[in-house]
Amino acid sequence: MEDKKKNQEKEPINVKKEIFEWVKIIALAIVIAWVINSFIIANSKVPSGSMEKTIMTGDRIIGSRLSYKFGGEPERGDIVIFDHPIGPGEEETTLVKRIIGLPGETVDIRNNKIYINNSDEPLEEPYLWESMESEDYHFEVPEGCYLMLGDNRNNSADARYWPDPYVPEDKILAKVLFRYFPGIKWLDE
Repeated sequence: MEDKKKNQEKEPINVKKEIFEWVKIIALAIVIAWVINSFIIANSKVPSGSMEKTIMTGDRIIGSRLSYKFGGEPERGDIVIFDHPIGPGEEETTLVKRIIGLPGETVDIRNNKIYINNSDEPLEEPYLWESMESEDYHFEVPEGCYLMLGDNRNNSADARYWPDPYVPEDKILAKVLFRYFPGIKWLDE
């Protein structure tokens, strides 16, 4: 035991080798973080109040990039992170909204309620914290596209105001799973 201790004390520290080992560990951590963030999760900060009270301005959220990759289809009510041009030109912005209209559906907003496929009954939306005050709209969602609205309908720049109100499925980046800051709150229920 004592010989082992003496050998350890006599071995000089190789600074170059030690630095190289640390660089390898840091580089590996960066690659792993990049792979996770690029292919598995989407980490996003919510920039506006369009989804309040479900998600507040400044909240940090995590979405799953894999939710729709292996046979899962986006569903009405899912909160998603997606890219879409919201103004003139082709520049896309990353947004967070709720799926309201599915491919091939008609969506009507009339009398401040949403009606799917000419239903007599309005869509139930328990996530809205105040009644919507909106002009009337009629949307015919193309195949392969979705219609997105914010939960804070009275203060949301959403499909009602975009030059192209429909989001192609390949522009959906992730299904939002939970908020992790401030505090953890599951959002995919």
